[in-house]
Amino acid sequence: MNTLSYKTVSANSATATKEWIVIDAKDQVLGRFAAKVAKLLRGKYKPNFTPHVDCGDNVIVINAEQIVLTGKKMTDKIYLRYTGFPGGQREMTPEQLLNKPEGASRLIKRTVKGMLPKTKLGDAILNNLYVYAGSEHPHEAQQPKSIDINSLS
Repeated sequence: MNTLSYKTVSANSATATKEWIVIDAKDQVLGRFAAKVAKLLRGKYKPNFTPHVDCGDNVIVINAEQIVLTGKKMTDKIYLRYTGFPGGQREMTPEQLLNKPEGASRLIKRTVKGMLPKTKLGDAILNNLYVYAGSEHPHEAQQPKSIDINSLS
């Protein structure tokens, strides 16, 4: 038969090509930055994206302390959590969170987590995110390539 075959290629865990990527968070707006990181983690920039498979890249974020929030979000935005006990609702602003140890990485991870699926796959994808406050990271053995986050749409 001399016809073209139009088959949908579906990736699986064996055929997915995962890379290591370094992204600099210096002077980036938190929400826009997190949305692009979530798309990288999910694999949506790849031509063989498959929704039910972890086909995204491993992302290393450096300079997380230098992330920017626009407007008065640093003091007015409130993150809520609940301890599980009566009267146990706690609130925290991004400014208070950044003053805690590992606060910058917790802020970015929390923001990216909200942009991923709320499933087992979303939890597994979040494990591919590594956030560091400074410019140094211990993943040189993986030979990560550095990309400009502003070049992504």
